[in-house]
Amino acid sequence: MRTTLTLDPDVAARLKRLRQRRDAGLKEVVNDVLREGLRSLEEKPRTRRKAWTKPLDLGESLIGPLDNVAEALAIAEGEAFR
Repeated sequence: MRTTLTLDPDVAARLKRLRQRRDAGLKEVVNDVLREGLRSLEEKPRTRRKAWTKPLDLGESLIGPLDNVAEALAIAEGEAFR
């Protein structure tokens, strides 16, 4: 099938680099890229296994409440922070 295709500049640049790496023609590279993209889009999405982080009790804070971030930083880094 013969058609006219307008490429965005970034896509054209990537195709050019790919053509140079593969030492192949534009037609071959575009067809390969489209095949791979279509295959990827047609595939059934993979289900991801849920990951959970186990909670860990660290006990009470050694510097008191951490509600005031500036105060906590002043304690941790010394008064030079303020």
